[in-house]
Amino acid sequence: MKTYKNTLVLVVLTACSSTLFGQSVVNFYEKGWHLEDPSSQSVHGINLEKTYTELLKQKNPKKKIIVAVIDSGIDTAHEDLKPVLWRNEKEIPGNGIDDDNNGYIDDIHGWNFIGGKDGRNVGKDSYEAARVYYKYKPVFGDQAINENTLTPERKRAYQNYTKAKYQLESQAKEAAMFVLILKDLVAKMPAADSVLKIAIGKAKYTGDDLANFSSVDPNITKAKSVLLGFFQQTRQMESTNDALISELVQFYEGEKSKVEAVEKEPKQYRAEVVKDNYDDPNDKFYGNNDVMGTDASHGTHVSGIIGASRSNNLGIKGVADYVSIMPIRAVPDGDEHDKDIANAIRYAVDNGAWVINMSFGKSFSPEKNWVDEAAKYAESKGVLLVHAAGNDAKNVDIQDNFPSRNYDNDTTKTFSNWITVGASGSRLKELAAPFSNYGKREVDVFAPGVRIYSTVPGGNTYAEMDGTSMASPIVAGLGALMLSYYPELSPQQVISIIKTSTLKMADKKFSKPGTEDEEVSLMELSSTGGLVNAYDAMKLASNTKGERKMEQAKKSK
Repeated sequence: MKTYKNTLVLVVLTACSSTLFGQSVVNFYEKGWHLEDPSSQSVHGINLEKTYTELLKQKNPKKKIIVAVIDSGIDTAHEDLKPVLWRNEKEIPGNGIDDDNNGYIDDIHGWNFIGGKDGRNVGKDSYEAARVYYKYKPVFGDQAINENTLTPERKRAYQNYTKAKYQLESQAKEAAMFVLILKDLVAKMPAADSVLKIAIGKAKYTGDDLANFSSVDPNITKAKSVLLGFFQQTRQMESTNDALISELVQFYEGEKSKVEAVEKEPKQYRAEVVKDNYDDPNDKFYGNNDVMGTDASHGTHVSGIIGASRSNNLGIKGVADYVSIMPIRAVPDGDEHDKDIANAIRYAVDNGAWVINMSFGKSFSPEKNWVDEAAKYAESKGVLLVHAAGNDAKNVDIQDNFPSRNYDNDTTKTFSNWITVGASGSRLKELAAPFSNYGKREVDVFAPGVRIYSTVPGGNTYAEMDGTSMASPIVAGLGALMLSYYPELSPQQVISIIKTSTLKMADKKFSKPGTEDEEVSLMELSSTGGLVNAYDAMKLASNTKGERKMEQAKKSK
């Protein structure tokens, strides 16, 4: 689940006018706004800083909580993450031996389920809709089929096939517009970047560097206007030129692949690298220990939100102050594979995680039963699962978004250790972010997910991102914070406390995500109708008698 899409779509649409580049952006968001007190600030933060200064000032945490981040990878050398990075103490680095006998060799900081034993990694991958469509196209083709004549299993396959075909065709039509608009920009950026590297005298420069640089040379001025506008509009002034251009090209190539998917069978990116037997769920000891991978931007940002060091006076402060971040790489640039997610969950549970953040999602899940079994396993071991609701401005009560808390194709059968998070903004008019998925049944709470400032790859680099991918780790961090002070709480109690303590906003109206003129309240978009509130959650937790089973409390050392 990439967060850049919404920002880039906005930029691309704005670029249709001639006024985009070179303009400054009015910033309604201060860095770290998501942690502020909503009663004393003009922002709807989670009231975290007051929690530390008032509720926790005289308290000491009881247990360091391991939080697994199943994502695109993590920059393990980042200044704000190195102090909180999980370390497998049972494993001896670099000896090529599975010292702890967990099936994974040299998993010092976690594991990469989309890597090969030869050290290669999956970067780009296809979308699940394309994989489903081309899997069943030889079976069903374009023929009209009476579903009543099919077995239940065959019927589900046919329904997935027709749904995938419709989605591919719809996405291709939308993507074609972006490809047309971006083609010229993608072509111009490398040349403009080359001019600026020479003019500034740096191979790598930030948006701030560019803003402070001036020249009377018209060619250099033109090059500056192209890139500075994009730095400003994507709100990544502290990011580097290489990272910014990479993101644009990545988005462009992704849109191109959607256009091509209707006529061209997707490349087997994962199979060529990983080389496992994908159809065998018991074949799970594959991958490598490169937890950074090819593009760790998303996972690094998510990890910083959860637990960036609060005591090193650098960069940012994470939500939780006594955690270890366990990186598990399973999400490529494209749709994740169900087998990798299932094994990532199991790895996290078996290696001591008490909280798992899942900032990813897709519209199809062919092997959902594998993920469901893993979620059941996590539930049995007392592990909290936190999932991002998704960024398509859709109602996930009626439109699929996987993985989901429901199993056996029954919305009444749900995992008790699962919480789903929508994204909120700072201002009243976007209490639900315009891109956020929602659902009165399927989405539990909303948490800040607009212009969230956090860690990105580069060692000491930070940037803003949007998405429910940013809202989910806020809740995962809060869950970890709660458990570090009150480890006797069960995941079910943590979820209940977070939901009960939300700041209710039933009387506030704003535009429904995906619309401009339909006004709703959070009560219509989630089961609680509220925004996450750390202060009230921790107060409630302090007065709650824990129900965690002893065997669960002992499993993590």
